[in-house]
Amino acid sequence: MIFKETSLKDAYTVQIEKIEDNRGYFATTFAIPDFEAHGLNGKILQTSSSFNKLKGTVRGMHFQLPPYAETKLVRCMAGSIYDVIVDLRPDSPTFKKWQGFELSADNMLMYFIPEGFAHGYQTLTDNAEVSYMLGQVYSPQHARGLRHDDPEIGIKWPLPIDVLSKRDEALPGLKELMEAEALMRG
Repeated sequence: MIFKETSLKDAYTVQIEKIEDNRGYFATTFAIPDFEAHGLNGKILQTSSSFNKLKGTVRGMHFQLPPYAETKLVRCMAGSIYDVIVDLRPDSPTFKKWQGFELSADNMLMYFIPEGFAHGYQTLTDNAEVSYMLGQVYSPQHARGLRHDDPEIGIKWPLPIDVLSKRDEALPGLKELMEAEALMRG
């Protein structure tokens, strides 16, 4: 696997190295020692997948609060997506910045997302399937989200947004989110 730092602190793309022959290919898609060698948390407690029927679907921007904050390793298994992360760590030099990459079944690129980042994506094709390896289990009481179209963040989605869940449509902007979390902490 080839790890490349992104412009956001602690986030990486991970390229699979294929060993090909007349049968097809073999590739390692995950190994804890490789992640640890790059100073990344390679602990995986849950794997999940999502299937998206229609091009233009947006899921996100999701994250979990401590102690259930999660790392994610995301890969598109069928079709293609535009995968986006936003750094929500107030002490980070890349706080409030976002970055996106195309992940597809063809390019086999993965996105390592550290704790403290919101994550979402838009499908670029019909019938897109996404696989997640998560460093924490899902905890509904710690699950949070950020609006996909918050002007303070300014994510530029590549396609018109055709499908969005009611839950994601109702997510707060960053300012509202931070105010609500501050009130919850007392």
